[in-house]
Amino acid sequence: MISYIIKRLLWAIPTLLGVSVLVFSMVHLAPGDPALVMLGEHANKEAVDALREQMGLNKPLLEQYYFFITSAVQGDFGTSIISGEPVISEFADRFPATVELSLVALTFATIAGLFAGIVSAVKRYSWFDYISMSTALAGVSMPVFWLGLMLIYFFSVNLGWLPVSGRLGYEFDIDHVTGFYLIDSLLMKDYAAFWDTCKHLLLPAFALGTIPMAIIARMTRASMIEVMKEDYVRTAKAKGCTKAQVILIHALKNALMPVITVIGLMLGTLFAGAILTETTFSWPGIGKWLVNAVNQRDFPIIQSTTLIIATVFVVINIIVDLLYAVVNPKVRLS
Repeated sequence: MISYIIKRLLWAIPTLLGVSVLVFSMVHLAPGDPALVMLGEHANKEAVDALREQMGLNKPLLEQYYFFITSAVQGDFGTSIISGEPVISEFADRFPATVELSLVALTFATIAGLFAGIVSAVKRYSWFDYISMSTALAGVSMPVFWLGLMLIYFFSVNLGWLPVSGRLGYEFDIDHVTGFYLIDSLLMKDYAAFWDTCKHLLLPAFALGTIPMAIIARMTRASMIEVMKEDYVRTAKAKGCTKAQVILIHALKNALMPVITVIGLMLGTLFAGAILTETTFSWPGIGKWLVNAVNQRDFPIIQSTTLIIATVFVVINIIVDLLYAVVNPKVRLS
């Protein structure tokens, strides 16, 4: 197991290097000049050239990349061109918001997806199967930003049940102990703030979790149908096990193997996919922050945030592989 972890970590190095090269190249090849963005369209050439030299943008691209990657390895992700604040500090302030939204969305997607997939597999070709799988197909096909706008229109604008944007109402003030408002409000025993946080989370988490829920549901159904044909399931039925024991103990445990892979990949995808959701709901996470950085040509934020998200994605993949041995001891990693 230890050798496998070391091997996966070593393979992660060229992956992250490739991501850093790709992002750095795309950012610097894209049209637009950060110095011109900061000084305005009517700035004179001398001022623009002086600012480019100050920010190191006049140096060769290879030298700029070397400085970026060596600094990143040491934990220095540079300074934002627009705000002048360290990128890692701004990232740390916004990352809990994205993690909280992603985890709530994934929890909803996993519970609803597993339930729909299991019931659809057990009651194959029933009305529930047709409705749930049709809904799952619609969920995969539906753009997140469109769904988010429709949710805002119906539940916030028309009905007024849920807030349009943000993480917490302005009338509440909680201590940022962990950065997760659900946890911080409970630590303060401010249950009104906790409930308000839940209401702010509901629409964006549902919009973000729709596609993962649909994928998990379809994957669970397909995996359960395949497993239910195996000999050990028929043996369990012949031994007198109840239907619930056969489904939950014998079938589901083995059917979860591919589903775990999907859930793990979905978590990494949610961090990236949260960009559209956060922009739609004005959620103060790294997604909305990254969109603003792209519009303002803030190189350090774009490069560093993408590299950090890629690192998180790689780590999640390693953890998912290790979970195989936990769910099914028969699996041996080599």
